[in-house]
Formats: sequence, C-alpha cells, structure tokens
Amino acid sequence: MLENALVRDARGQLIRHGASTRSADWDEVEAFCQSVYMPYRARPLERLSRPDATMISAKAGRVTMTRFSYGTGIHLDRFDPEAGNILVLNTLGGALDHQTDGGSVATGAGESFVVDCSRTDYWLEGDADHMQLNLTVPHQRMAEMAERWFGFVPDDGLWTRRVKFGGPDSPWLSLLDYAARTVAQAGDGAADTAMARHIEEILCVELLRHWAEAAGLSLETGARCAAPGYVRRAEEIMEAEAREAPSIGEVAGRVGVTARTLSGGFQKFRGVTPRAFLAARRLEGFRYDLETEPAHLNVTAIASAWGFSNFGALAGRYRERFGETPSQTRARKGGG
Repeated sequence: MLENALVRDARGQLIRHGASTRSADWDEVEAFCQSVYMPYRARPLERLSRPDATMISAKAGRVTMTRFSYGTGIHLDRFDPEAGNILVLNTLGGALDHQTDGGSVATGAGESFVVDCSRTDYWLEGDADHMQLNLTVPHQRMAEMAERWFGFVPDDGLWTRRVKFGGPDSPWLSLLDYAARTVAQAGDGAADTAMARHIEEILCVELLRHWAEAAGLSLETGARCAAPGYVRRAEEIMEAEAREAPSIGEVAGRVGVTARTLSGGFQKFRGVTPRAFLAARRLEGFRYDLETEPAHLNVTAIASAWGFSNFGALAGRYRERFGETPSQTRARKGGG
C-alpha cells in the first residue's frame, strides 16, 4: 500500500507530471519545499552532501499531497508560523525523528505524525532512506472543517499537540491510498473539482479524529457538551432561522444573556463569534438551495431569497468556503 503513491495510477500506469520530479540541486529542492510546505531551515546531516530528492505534488482542494524525500540525511527546523500550515508526515520508508514535548519520537514505515507549525515549534531529522507521502493543510481550513463537522473550533489544547498516530494496518493509510489514487487518476488541473473537494474534506475530518484521539481529546463530546445551555440554544435558533438572519442582540435576548456574554461564550466554547457561526449557517443553507431548488431559478433569485444583495462579496466568501463559485454549484443542477 502506498509504495506507488503519486507515481503510478490505479491501472498501474506511470503518471506524467508537468514539473521536474527529481533534483540534486539544493536551491531547486528548497524552492519546491517552500512552495508545497512553507519556509524552513534544512541542514544535511553529512557536511557537503548533495540531495537526490524526489519531488512530486498534487492538490485536492486546499490540501497539498507530496511524495518527497531529500535522498540524504537531513535536519529541519525554524518552520515559519506565518505560513499558517499544518504538516502531516506519513513515512513510506526509512525513518524520521520528530520533536515532541520533552523529547522526540520516531516514525517508521506506515506511521504518521501531525504538527501545526502555526501554533508550535517543530524540528525533525530524517535518515538517508526516508521517503514520505506528506500533507500540507492550512490551519484555517482545518478550523473550518472542525466547526462544520463537530460544531466548534478546537483550542490550542489540540493545535499545539505534536502527535504520532496511525500504523501499518491503520484506516488512515487506507484513506491515504484512496486519496492518492483518486488524485492521480484525476490528473493535473483537477484540484478544484467536486471529487477533489470530497477528498479534501474526508482527509481533514479523519485527520481531526486521529489527531484528537492520539492527543486524548474528544471532538464528539468534549467542547460541544461542555458549552453552557445559552450557547447551545443560540446555535439552535441560528440554525433554524438562518434565512431570516436574526441579529445577535435578538438571539442573545431570546436565550437570556447579553450580546457580550453570548459572544464570549461562543469564543470560548466554539472558537468563533456568533456572527461567524450564523454566516456559516447561511452560506450552507444557500448552498443547499443551489443544489436542490428547481432549475428555472437562477443564482441571483436564490441569493435574493436569502437576503444577499452584494453578489460580488457573496461569491468571494462562498468560493473561500466551498472552493467553487455559486454558479458552478448551480450548474450541476442545470440552473443558471
């Protein structure tokens, strides 16, 4: 499993890539790594050694999948937090040693490690035989997925945890295999297709599950159940009345607290403001209607029914959240 990830397609045919996939030039390797991961410092373990790097990348939505090795022993550190990226390092061969709290942990073939470089320091060492199938995921995208699937954005109790997970027989490896085969089959230019967004979503959701489990946290029952009743009642109101877009002050009054208290509760237990929570529910409801309303209704009519008037701003927010424009979603229904 995964030995041919991003090298051969599901039929066993070699995949043609548009860019160079091998390099012995440090500058070329650095440029590739900065484009698919983030800026960081790389130092060979053997002085004056040259790389024999494998450099293959493919995208599924905003997730970048890379088959990568330096082809020499390497030490990496000073990962740039401003890039805002999470790294998932899945070892196919050789071994890596990763920084953890108070020490380090090794990953061998079939094992994975996740670190949010926007929230914590990190270093790693790879032996000369390491080969990786890595994922780069924007922190913001993971936060959006957590809010959508679990109802809240985890705090740094999750994001600062650097953990090892998976293993040779884990479902995570099976998912990576499926994702790599699907992305490879789709070919270049397919990063924003419906299938690519599907792959992006299942990778993010399953990564959240494995990450939380390895960190000893519960996404299903933790913060959602711990939230006070007024937060949960406010969520119910905003979900049920998203089309009417009640004001936050009105919602706060109906659940018996001030707008300031409601905002503080959402920030503490959901990681978002009430306004952002309501905006997300409205976008999701608008998307549902784009996918289900009769074909004779165009995008403008559906948007107007939701009270959206600035269509340019709406299209921008919609694309940022769903990876496509409202018109592209509507086109699958046959409407305009």
